[in-house]
Amino acid sequence: MRPLYFDYASTTPVDGPVAEKMMAYLTRDGEFGNPASRSHILGWMAEEAVEDARNEVADLIQADSREIVWTSGATEANNLAIKGVAEGYAPAECHLITSATEHKAVLDPCNYLHAKGYPLSILKPDADGVISVQAVAAAITEHTRLVSIMAVNNETGVCNPIAEIGALCAAQGILFHVDAAQAIGKMPLDVDSAQISLLSMSAHKFYGPKGIGALYVRRRSPLDLVAQIHGGGHERGMRSGTLPTHQIVGIGAAAKILNAGFAEEAERISRLRDRLLNALVELGDVTINGGAAPRVPGHLNVCFHGVDGEALMLAVRNLALSTGSACTSASIEPSFVLKAMGLSDQAAHSSLRLSLGRFSTEADVDSAILSLTEAVNSLRTSASRNKRHQS
Repeated sequence: MRPLYFDYASTTPVDGPVAEKMMAYLTRDGEFGNPASRSHILGWMAEEAVEDARNEVADLIQADSREIVWTSGATEANNLAIKGVAEGYAPAECHLITSATEHKAVLDPCNYLHAKGYPLSILKPDADGVISVQAVAAAITEHTRLVSIMAVNNETGVCNPIAEIGALCAAQGILFHVDAAQAIGKMPLDVDSAQISLLSMSAHKFYGPKGIGALYVRRRSPLDLVAQIHGGGHERGMRSGTLPTHQIVGIGAAAKILNAGFAEEAERISRLRDRLLNALVELGDVTINGGAAPRVPGHLNVCFHGVDGEALMLAVRNLALSTGSACTSASIEPSFVLKAMGLSDQAAHSSLRLSLGRFSTEADVDSAILSLTEAVNSLRTSASRNKRHQS
């Protein structure tokens, strides 16, 4: 049997209408041309599809379509944003600020630059995982050029105060980058009102295909990104490479669906999450990591005290869920995000991430409640029995 899916934070399935639209740009009978081919109609049709998608993605974040640069996903977009800004300065003249709870796609480029001599401040979150505007303000120096803070944490779903941080950065003349991979489709985003300079996204987080994403690059700013991929000068010189028309059509179609029904979907998923949350809390000795902070509708990060998270996942094989980020799932170390929030190794190892999405149903949630309740009670009983035998 296929497990019930509770790992939407890791990736989402491509929505049916999105996949159907993509197919029309793949085969000989479709619009398979190269968007950069300006000498014939097949290239013109592909270019038109790419620009239509650029408009749809721009509408997601209240941007101008000319501010959207196609990438292979948020990881590449993060690298282009962070390295693209920093490499325009001598290391001593470019201080970077980020947080300890960022995705590795932000932390790794920052640490790479730090090893090359760029000063770097990594901010600690509060107990709920929030990076405060006060923490950012305290870290700013005269050489701070870029602040990179995620909108929504990928493990806990906790929201950072990006509008407040954006206002601070704008007042200081500092560029502000936001990794919005977990925010698109889950919370309203307006790059102008939040005064965001750069924003990264991935289609596969909002029911589009893997392998395509975008970087928003604010036009009304002194931004001059150093390209990370060279060879043809595509995307206004910021990202060379033949554009994958079918994937771009996919991200555009996924964005259009979100633009049409964001509020209703968020409300429905919130109800399902709360149904799951209330039942899990009734188990007793359960903590919601980051539970006191604002968070997006579909995320839950739950600590089942006294239960090993890996053992619990093995006990609920009918559920597809995770202990944290898919990018660090091969590690046996406790979540660095939860550790940064102050959790002990034991509490971090006892935590699971459950994330819901567009195709989650009430029946799925009720099945998960039943499976998790039985498994947690069984594991706790076994642990208690073993403890008595050892004493």
